Amino acid sequence: MDCVGIRVVDGVEFRMRFFDKFREKRIPFTGQMEITTRCNLRCHHCYICDNNSKGELTLPEIRRIIDEVVDEGCLWLVLTGGEPLLRPDFLDIYTYAKQKGLFVVLFTNGTLLTEAIADYFKELPPYSIEISLYGLTESIYQSVTGVQGSFQRCMKGINMLVDRHLPLHLKTVAVTANQHEIGEIQGFAEKHHTGFRYDPLINPRVDGGMQPRDHRMTPEEVVTLDLQDPGRVEALRRLHEAGARWRRSEFFFDCGAGKKAFNVDSFGRLQLCALARRFSYDLRRGSFHDGWHRYFLEALNLKRDMSSGCEDCKLYLLCGMCPAWTELENGGKQGPSEYICKIAHLRATALASSVQNESEESRAVPLQT
Repeated sequence: MDCVGIRVVDGVEFRMRFFDKFREKRIPFTGQMEITTRCNLRCHHCYICDNNSKGELTLPEIRRIIDEVVDEGCLWLVLTGGEPLLRPDFLDIYTYAKQKGLFVVLFTNGTLLTEAIADYFKELPPYSIEISLYGLTESIYQSVTGVQGSFQRCMKGINMLVDRHLPLHLKTVAVTANQHEIGEIQGFAEKHHTGFRYDPLINPRVDGGMQPRDHRMTPEEVVTLDLQDPGRVEALRRLHEAGARWRRSEFFFDCGAGKKAFNVDSFGRLQLCALARRFSYDLRRGSFHDGWHRYFLEALNLKRDMSSGCEDCKLYLLCGMCPAWTELENGGKQGPSEYICKIAHLRATALASSVQNESEESRAVPLQT
């Protein structure tokens, strides 16, 4: 009897097809757990403001929350911080999540990885490991992290994972200190066959502190960096085309927060996402089921300010302004951000110019006879 072949799809395709199939269902398929706010680095752009272990969730509490999110349908779980490897019981948390059948993603700075942890990951692999690489030179990297010796420790951690062929993805934030090395970081990622992404849109801290904005690139610098990556330009072009058909809903949270995704902070507070902290449900006093099905509905019924100027903007998808980002940027108020608006308009202008140039080049090509 001939065997029937089963097509194997990669994780990205599986995830996209899965979410598309259950588009209309409100199920917490993907979640993020900040298992600590502590970090061994001092990055100026970081949006987390605590750096102590007092009041952190205990291992039994984390296990109970994992049980509850799995019961509600969670499949993907991000373990993050702070720096999650600072917890001495990290591998206990990780193992429990894996044993519950979750696709576990780890966000780490990579500096605390050891041979023993890397070997453990080889035996019990995560869905992916995402390491933030802030530069390819020691001086630039450490100007972002603020800690001497952190560059060498990060590179050592990356090499451990590459040597073991683990599912590694590199990422970075593009700030004033490292913007000229973004292309080199991407080249490094491609050389080592890892995924890569960067984000230039630095948001304020979740406690309202505006310090991270001091390290933002200018809108002009953001768009100049966009144009250096053909893949990024094409992605922005697709967003721009989709934006012409985009119609925002009347509800403030018109993204996936609280519909497909959630965040749990290190003190057991359930939130729609990592940035939407004003809506927090205490999982130490209640259940995930109650928080997801009852408490979140109050936040999801919040209406947008229809006079903000964003509701009919065709550039909305180019700016990337999410609802919680808006409130942090505007001190708790709804409405557009001058910084983000300028980036969106500059991107639109650059894309229009690119299309015009392509059209002129195509007309300049002589017909073959």
